[in-house]
Amino acid sequence: MSMADELDKLASLHERGVITAEEFQRLKSRLMDGTSAEDASKPSDSAMRRSLDDRWIGGVCAGLARMMGVETWIIRLAVTLLTFFWGTGLVIYILLWVFVPLEGADPA
Repeated sequence: MSMADELDKLASLHERGVITAEEFQRLKSRLMDGTSAEDASKPSDSAMRRSLDDRWIGGVCAGLARMMGVETWIIRLAVTLLTFFWGTGLVIYILLWVFVPLEGADPA
């Protein structure tokens, strides 16, 4: 696939709302640097980080979703459903909130 085709593909994904403006710019810059869009869409760090931009409370669900490659609402629904089972979802959420670092923080 040529670079022009890949840029068109990225623009189409951005217009349809599949990727955010930040993701579009990141993927575009990686593409211009010589890596393919498929390589650029893979997470560079497999460690979980709490999200700063897509968060309701602590960013735990968004961080999990990003790490697993699924939509955020799926993780939020799973945590909500697990909360109805003796508070399991709430306990897991709080533990992840305490022990998982924010994006951009040093892993120390």
